[in-house]
Amino acid sequence: MLEHLKLHLKGRVVILGIGNTMRSDDGAGSILAARIKGKAPFIVFDAETSPENYLDKIISQKPDTILIVDAVDFGAEPGEFKLLETAAVKTANLFSTHNASINLAINYLQTHIAADIIILIIQPKSITFAGDLSPEVEGTLREIKGFIYEAGKEKG
Repeated sequence: MLEHLKLHLKGRVVILGIGNTMRSDDGAGSILAARIKGKAPFIVFDAETSPENYLDKIISQKPDTILIVDAVDFGAEPGEFKLLETAAVKTANLFSTHNASINLAINYLQTHIAADIIILIIQPKSITFAGDLSPEVEGTLREIKGFIYEAGKEKG
C-alpha cells in the first residue's frame, strides 16, 4: 500500500496532518506531521483539529499532490491503515472526529486547485481523552514516517 503512495509523492507535495493529540490515537495525523516537518522534502502542515484553517496556505503552495493523514475508524484492527482517493472518502462509511471538516476541506481544495488529493487513514485503538498513542498506532506512525523519509530521498 505504501508503494502505491509513492506514486503520488511526486512533484510539489503538501502533507496535512489532522488530529487531536489530547485524544490518544486521534492525534496520529498531527503527531506524524510534527515528526516529519522539516525532515522530509515535502511541505508539511499540522492542522490539528482545524484543517479548514490551512486551505489557503495549501492552495498558495500550488501542490501537485496533497496527502491528508488522519485517524479514522473504518472497522479494521488498530494501527491498520489504507489510502483513499477523494471520491472514495465521500462514499465511504467512516467515523472521524473531523469527518465533516475533511469533506468540506476536500471540496474547497478541489474547486480552487487541480491537485491529486490522497487520504491516508489510520485505524485508532482509542480516542479517549486520557493516554498516549497505542502501541499499534505508534508502530504504524514509525512505519509511515520511515516510508516518507525514503520517498523523500528518492524525490530529492
